[in-house]
Amino acid sequence: MKRAERAVTFTTELIAAYAEASGDHNPIHLDGEFARSVGLPGVIAHGMLQMGILATIASEAAGGAGRLRRLYCRFAGMVEPGDTVTFAAEEAGPGKLALTAVNQRGEPVLTKASAEYL
Repeated sequence: MKRAERAVTFTTELIAAYAEASGDHNPIHLDGEFARSVGLPGVIAHGMLQMGILATIASEAAGGAGRLRRLYCRFAGMVEPGDTVTFAAEEAGPGKLALTAVNQRGEPVLTKASAEYL
């Protein structure tokens, strides 16, 4: 298995496109004024958008999506437009991958992340 890594810069357009594709139109992801009214710094990216990108990286490291059997992570930090998150997967033993997602400040946004593959 190889190591796979990708840096993704989140934009309001990316977040809005994911909202449209997923059907998750929660205003915390689309309306900065609403997001601030509920105590957030502004619009934040969907956790499942982040997890989907992580799954793509895990699939690459596992040798293809058909080999991936399980993916686990905890949502640990908010991702805002303008943040660049580096998603990575590397071998952590037979059939296991260690996964990371770290923003440009070195802060993990997904933690306790791992995957299993055939």
